[in-house]
Amino acid sequence: MIEELLVAVAGAAAAVAVYAGAAARVVKQYERGVVFRFGRLRDDVRAPGFTMIVPGVDRLHKVNMQIVTMPVPAQEGITRDNVTVRVDAVVYFKVVDAAEALIRVEDYKFAVSQMAQTSLRSIIGKSDLDDLLSNREKLNQGLELMLDSPAIGWGVQIDRVEIKDVSLPETMKRSMARQAEADRERRARVINADAELQASKKLAEAAEVMSEQPAALQLRLLQTVVAVAAEKNSTLVLPFPVELLRFLERATQSASAPETAAAPTSIPASAATSAPAPAAPEPAPSAGRATTAESGRATTAESPVSAAYLKGAADAAEGVEPVGDLTGASVEPAPTDEGAA
Repeated sequence: MIEELLVAVAGAAAAVAVYAGAAARVVKQYERGVVFRFGRLRDDVRAPGFTMIVPGVDRLHKVNMQIVTMPVPAQEGITRDNVTVRVDAVVYFKVVDAAEALIRVEDYKFAVSQMAQTSLRSIIGKSDLDDLLSNREKLNQGLELMLDSPAIGWGVQIDRVEIKDVSLPETMKRSMARQAEADRERRARVINADAELQASKKLAEAAEVMSEQPAALQLRLLQTVVAVAAEKNSTLVLPFPVELLRFLERATQSASAPETAAAPTSIPASAATSAPAPAAPEPAPSAGRATTAESGRATTAESPVSAAYLKGAADAAEGVEPVGDLTGASVEPAPTDEGAA
C-alpha cells in the first residue's frame, strides 16, 4: 500500500515537473511577452521576469523593445535641380507597443525598411543638391516625419533618421572642386588686397613722420642693413634713397649748363659744303700751261669754284683747243695767218 502511494506521488511529482517545465517562461528585461490563447490576444502583456502559461493552450511571443539600428540601402535618384545622386541612410526605431507590433503588421522590421527606402527616394526628388550636402538636418527631420506617421499605428516609434552618405558623379565632383577653388582664390585675393590697403596707409603715415625727421630715414636704413646682415649672407643689399639720386641729378644738370653756354656755335658740315665759296682771283692761264676742265666744271685743291669763275676761265682760254686726254689739256700755239696761207 505504501509502495503504491509512493509510486503515485512520484508520478504526480513528475507530471507537475513536466507541466512546470512546459509552462514556465522567462522574459528578459528588454523584452515583453505577448500571449495568445487559442489564437486570441490576451490583454495582459507579460512583464520581464518569470511567468507561466498554459501548455498547449497559450503561445508566448517575445518582442524586443530595444532601439533597432537599421541601415537603409543606397537609393539612386534625381534631385530637383536634375543631378543624379546616390544616397544611403540609417534609421533608429523601437517598439513601444508589443501587441500592436505583432498584430498590425506581419513583419514590422521589413515594413520599416521598405518605408524608409521609399521615403528616402521621395526626399531626394524634392530636394536640391545643396540641401543634400549642407542642409541635412532639415532633411533628416522631414524624413523622420514621413516614417513616423505610418509607423506609429504599428506600435513602432521612429527615434531618429540620418542621411549617412551622398555619392556624386565624378564630373560633378570636379565641377564642385573647381568652384570651391575659385571661391577660395577670390577670398584670398580680397584678403590680400585689404592687407595691401592697410599696409599702404601705415606706410603713408610712416613716410609722413620720417619727412618731419630726416634722421629717421637713415636710422631705418641702418636697421635694414642689420636685418640683412643677420642672415650671414655673402651678398649685402643696401637700399639707395631716391632723394640722393635726385640731388645728384640736379647737381649734374647745374654743372653742365655753364659748359653749354660757353661752347662756340659750330656750323654743320652739310651747311658748309653746300654754301658757295667766294671766287678767288686767279691769273689767266698762259700759252705754256695746261688747264684741266671737264664738263664745264673746274676743281681746285682748296674749295669748289663758282660758275662765274668757270666763265672767266673759259673766256681766257679762247683760242686754246682742249685735247681729249682727261689727264690734262695740251695747248698748242694758235697758227698765224701767214702759216695758214
